[in-house]
Amino acid sequence: MNVDEKLIKHVAEVARLELTKEEIKEFLPQLKEVIDSFSQIQELNTDNVKPSYHAVELKNVTRDDVPKKSLTNEEALKNTKHKKDGYFKGPRVI
Repeated sequence: MNVDEKLIKHVAEVARLELTKEEIKEFLPQLKEVIDSFSQIQELNTDNVKPSYHAVELKNVTRDDVPKKSLTNEEALKNTKHKKDGYFKGPRVI
């Protein structure tokens, strides 16, 4: 792949970035290095390699969702001084 200023400007436009000429000059060798690294990976023979989705098995450690009786509105608000019309009253934002 040909990595040049035109490619960097296109990528920046797609990403909605406004790059200066200095930034383009700075990113040009960096992008070339990244593209070269991925090009080396593409040259590897992966015919007999099984796909690996995650090296460590993930388990969900959440509890079962068991319905039970919840607090009433009065019970939830009984220990606060900051309440109004059945709701917790917080600080004014604006």
